[in-house]
Amino acid sequence: MKMNLSEKQRDELNRAIADYLQSYGYSESLDAFRRETGLIQNDDKKVTGLLEKKWTSVVRLQKKVMDLEAKLQEAEREYIHGAPTREKRQPGEWIPRPPEKFSLTGHRSPITRVIFHPVYSIIASSSEDSTIKVWDFETGDFERSLKGHTDAVQDLAFDTTSCSADMAIKIWEFVQTYDCMKTLKGHDHNISSIAFLPSGDYLLSASRDHLIKMWEVATGYCVRTFAGHSEWVRMVRVHHEGNIFASCSNDQTICIWNTSSKECKMQFFDHEHVVECIQWAPEIAHRYIAEAEQDNSLQINGDAKKGEILVPPKIGPVLVSGSRDRMIKFFDISAGCCLFTLIGHDNWVRGLRFHPAGKYLLSVADDKTLRVWSISHKRCTKTLDAHKHFVSSLDFHQTLPYVVTSSVDMTIKVWECR
Repeated sequence: MKMNLSEKQRDELNRAIADYLQSYGYSESLDAFRRETGLIQNDDKKVTGLLEKKWTSVVRLQKKVMDLEAKLQEAEREYIHGAPTREKRQPGEWIPRPPEKFSLTGHRSPITRVIFHPVYSIIASSSEDSTIKVWDFETGDFERSLKGHTDAVQDLAFDTTSCSADMAIKIWEFVQTYDCMKTLKGHDHNISSIAFLPSGDYLLSASRDHLIKMWEVATGYCVRTFAGHSEWVRMVRVHHEGNIFASCSNDQTICIWNTSSKECKMQFFDHEHVVECIQWAPEIAHRYIAEAEQDNSLQINGDAKKGEILVPPKIGPVLVSGSRDRMIKFFDISAGCCLFTLIGHDNWVRGLRFHPAGKYLLSVADDKTLRVWSISHKRCTKTLDAHKHFVSSLDFHQTLPYVVTSSVDMTIKVWECR
């Protein structure tokens, strides 16, 4: 059967085949192929290894199709034969449950960050071994390593950008070559965190030099510097509307900034130790946070009448923070106050993520656990003994039922939610 390829697609395929033949020393076949196709010799790096990449992608897709067909057949058998089924949880109730689906190894030093790609079925991890590794989280397969940093890689953000203790930010080509396209320099110390503005045109970075910088991605120029913290800035995160962002620091404070100016809009001093991590609450979580705050107010004031139905107050934006004081705090930015505190971890809190449905907050800590918190009830509903050493980060896929965690024990674990 003849394939209907465009002229451009046919040319790219021919060059990829020629690259494959040349890479493996099939010189006679290569010469014959070039004669028949009229292909001239070239050194286009875009097609380097492309044929093998396409082939492995096809194999992965075939496996996924086979898995889906098997699940469909099982569902059909249950439907036809009336097999007993237990009441299934709704997706909004799905949380990570043991055992882990995969435990991925390959890094040679503690892992600092792991994140899901928003589109592809891959995760990227960064490590103190100076590398970034890419994995398929649905199959557990290792894809590739990205090398270029000369010291510990501290944070990652898609579209693929990394920051490091080598005081550099690198932007990577993440479709074909996986090469470093651009390196941004300007900080005077370890760069601990990066975050894109929603438009993708600007990038924020936080550093041990006490500063936060805004970079124009297209040019690589630093366009703004934010000064306000007195010690190492641990993390920076941008609100989904893009008009404000938050930072946390070793100085035990959280700062709220306007992206359009250099001034700190608001500062919180509620933690008693280094603030390690922050996370903006999605709007879908606001109703559960409001319910928790309403319950908190009733416990303090006791002003509700018997049988009275109370409407949760409108709140937001809401920022959540985790600290070395082992506490997780919720802040209402519009009111400028701490709403309530979650207590349960036995060591430093390292990472926070909201459930896509907004009902739960997930956290990881140096107590080696992954905890699931019911926001409206302000209590931990599930604790997983996630790793053998400190858990350094986590991420929750926004459309698929997967959570991923990383650890100082040099492993990444993929957890299925059900």
